[in-house]
Amino acid sequence: MSEPPVESNTGSADLKAKVQSLRIPTEQKRPGGSRLAWFLVWLLLGANGYTGYRVYQLQSAAASQAKELATVTTAESTSRSPGGIEPNSGAADGVSPQPSSTPLPAPGRIALESRGYIMPAKQILVSPKVSGMIVELNIAEGKRVTKGDVLAVIEATEYQSEFDRQTAMLSAAHQKLLELETGTRPEEVSQAEADLAQAQTQLEEDERQYKLQLQLKKQNAGTETALTQAEAQFESQKKRVERSRLALALLRQGARAERVEIARAEVKEVQADLSRAAWRLGNCVIRAPITGTILRKNSEEGNIVNSIAFNGSFSICEMADLANLEVDLKILESDIRKIQVGQKCSITAEAWPGRVYEGTVDRLLPIADRAQGAIPIRVKVKIPADEEGVYLKPEMSAVVTFFVGEPPAEKPLVGTTAP
Repeated sequence: MSEPPVESNTGSADLKAKVQSLRIPTEQKRPGGSRLAWFLVWLLLGANGYTGYRVYQLQSAAASQAKELATVTTAESTSRSPGGIEPNSGAADGVSPQPSSTPLPAPGRIALESRGYIMPAKQILVSPKVSGMIVELNIAEGKRVTKGDVLAVIEATEYQSEFDRQTAMLSAAHQKLLELETGTRPEEVSQAEADLAQAQTQLEEDERQYKLQLQLKKQNAGTETALTQAEAQFESQKKRVERSRLALALLRQGARAERVEIARAEVKEVQADLSRAAWRLGNCVIRAPITGTILRKNSEEGNIVNSIAFNGSFSICEMADLANLEVDLKILESDIRKIQVGQKCSITAEAWPGRVYEGTVDRLLPIADRAQGAIPIRVKVKIPADEEGVYLKPEMSAVVTFFVGEPPAEKPLVGTTAP
């Protein structure tokens, strides 16, 4: 048996070595490659989820806007508000309607709700008009008083003395004026006539003595001294006679018109002083200026009050009529078009959530609040007579509901308890 040839085995080995040399070498694995792949996968999944969520939001917003627009269109085409507020209209000053994405309520429905505070329409600070010590005080917080009731009494000794003095001065001034207006009495005229007659008689005697001395001087029987004295006496008596004659004429004419006018002016001056003294004396009794309730007591018996003082006791009390209450609110400028004077409202105090009161928009204040972007308004509250000061009190918070037109019939009556 012959042996296989050696050359064929050698050739196979060479062929295998050549094939091995032609194969591409395998790359070495990099460390961490699997982690990077997983991170990229999770990142792609998160991006796809966020994109889907945003698409869902946009589709929901588009559907809501389309629904609101359809509601607004229906409300505009159906009716106007009987209270004067037209849906999608501007303010009451005639601004042309503007399209809105927020539907306005139908007539008889709620237009707006806002929170405010109850306050008296008129709150009075009762202060004394004169200074002095309080000797009587009839004030208590919560006490209801009637107009004219005595609240306090101030010590009046000084004011009474001044009043009495001015009264006496007025009486004296009246008597002086009466004397001037009445004129001279007949007895005074007769007395003046008698004085004039006596002076004339004395003048005749002095004239005779003077002529006698003059005759003696011519005969060199008299002295120069005696003649001079007689002449001086005669001239002096002539002046007395003239004075008496003028005095009699003045008495017959009466007082001068100027003196009468001065006396009348003095009477008016004293009357003015007396009126002031009477005013001060009368204001020692402090009375209630209105019918209402005492809110705050500011003085005690024995206090010295002064109406012109800036510190200390300058007021007796604060009072208000609790049957005349308002709600102070601030409405945003964007909502003020929903409010107008005379609009019907309902008021509910947070302290009494079951009690609903009727209200009306009384006025819109003329100045807006720049800081809050709001306009202050006042809502008048209708309070039953038997509930004055019982439930609603100043500074309490309340919620006001504004209606378009008349409130719905199912609302509770004023002052009644809601079911």
